Amino acid sequence: MVSHPQLEELGYSAAAIGRAVRGGRLHLLHRGAYAVGHRAAARQGLCLAAVLSCGAGAMLSHESAAWLWGLIGWPGRLDVTVPPRGHRRPDLEIHHSTILGEEDRTISEGVPVTAVPRTLLDLASRRQARRLNQAVERAERLDLLDLGAIDGLLGRCGRHRGKRRLQKALEIYRDPVVSRARSERLFLDLVKSAGLPRPAINNFVAGHEIDAYWPEERFAVEVDGWDAHRTRRAFEDDPLRLEKLKLAGIDSIRVTARRIEREPEAVAASLGRLLELRRSALRGDTHADSGRS
Repeated sequence: MVSHPQLEELGYSAAAIGRAVRGGRLHLLHRGAYAVGHRAAARQGLCLAAVLSCGAGAMLSHESAAWLWGLIGWPGRLDVTVPPRGHRRPDLEIHHSTILGEEDRTISEGVPVTAVPRTLLDLASRRQARRLNQAVERAERLDLLDLGAIDGLLGRCGRHRGKRRLQKALEIYRDPVVSRARSERLFLDLVKSAGLPRPAINNFVAGHEIDAYWPEERFAVEVDGWDAHRTRRAFEDDPLRLEKLKLAGIDSIRVTARRIEREPEAVAASLGRLLELRRSALRGDTHADSGRS
């Protein structure tokens, strides 16, 4: 992707650019933005072309930014936020903001884009609660949810129409519950501190994604956070998952995220003992507990 000003900086005259377009070397995608060589651009390229066409300081935003961050599916029409008030464009959705700070700007996959906190705020101004909640949950799972940065933005965004919706969507993440990403990190830390073998993380075993799995011991641990197990579907699916693991010859336990955070030594001690018992069971050692009280 290349913009008209970038071509001029490289020494191309308007006539030379016109000849390149007519000759099929440049393909106009948006006003003043071209694909080089062919039109078969990836979606990230289309996003970059949209931003380039809007000039200096422009950024991908709203649903388009949320797609680039992996929070929602492809939105179709592209959103771009520009510092000065932009004119309407038939090919793009142009937005203007007076509260953009440097912390709201970043680059992802080569595309200037609003940072995740600002993206979620803009998304909240448009999306229904259910779809916003899904995007926030996805951000948390991708380890992109920075509550401190979001709070900073909420403190300076005035009466932005997405403010209240985003605050409501974040309420559950302010409860004293450990997130999945954080709980997994804490779990790996306690495993390492206890000198236990490192398990495979988030692998598919017997048709299910398992949080931690020791293949030699055929032993699995599910790290339970309330946010991932509070639904009716989880209530039905969790026992079925354990049953299928058992039928596949895999022993498993569940450990709450809260216990990992509050009692790491106790969890590590139990885990070490369970792995030891599992090795003995697989060896067929019926006297593994002899001499122990």
